[in-house]
Amino acid sequence: MKKQSWRKFPFPEKQYQYSAATLKKAWDRLHRGDCEPYPDSAELQEAWRAYHAGDFGKAVELGLKEGLAGYVVANKAAMIYANYLEEDGAKKLAFFQEIAARCEEQQAAEPENANAWYIHAYALGRYSQGISVAKALAEGLGGKIKASLTRAIELQPKHADAHIALGTWHAEVIDKVGSLVGGLTYGAKKDAGATHFEKALKLNPDSAIARVECANGLVMMFGKARMKEAEKLYAEAVTQEPADAMERLDVEMAKDDSEDE
Repeated sequence: MKKQSWRKFPFPEKQYQYSAATLKKAWDRLHRGDCEPYPDSAELQEAWRAYHAGDFGKAVELGLKEGLAGYVVANKAAMIYANYLEEDGAKKLAFFQEIAARCEEQQAAEPENANAWYIHAYALGRYSQGISVAKALAEGLGGKIKASLTRAIELQPKHADAHIALGTWHAEVIDKVGSLVGGLTYGAKKDAGATHFEKALKLNPDSAIARVECANGLVMMFGKARMKEAEKLYAEAVTQEPADAMERLDVEMAKDDSEDE
């Protein structure tokens, strides 16, 4: 990671600042989305505490100090920071490229690590949105994203975040190229997308982002036929109680999107 000036997390509230003891107690709730195992080392626990508190720069720094063992926390901190707080478009894309490269290194060394595959897909997905989904499909990124998400779910079937992302993948491909071409060329299916969203919501019922992505995806795939359901999901998203910085950013995004409608 090049020398970076990090924007501050705008909602530094005490409930997101976990001690060593409270982090362990809250771990299952905090990681219901990504199924990341609780870390053994004090150094990694400190990195995750920084991440959950919204000190994303510190989490990246501490994670990278631990080498491969710290890649998941470093990559997740970088991806949430880039997605929500980085305002420079070129820097945002560079973040996602760096994250994807580290994930590929981790996949080679730890092929059974579900989050090495999930975060890889997330980074490539956000990069694709940044350059345009149509361009990304032309460059073959769609296949890579789908393959990494499929692998993440094979390794960890309860990975709610991977189900959200794969549902979004189906929705965005169909939205850009249509159901016929999407199905024949890329294997994108409306029913498959909807099923992944349903699984994500069952696995992580407190998730605001699952509701937002599900709402957006249903409208992309089914249009007005699922609009009422999408509106209900958005209304639910803004009422979720965030347990950490990432969830707070998800809820704030849902509020902004609801106000824009």
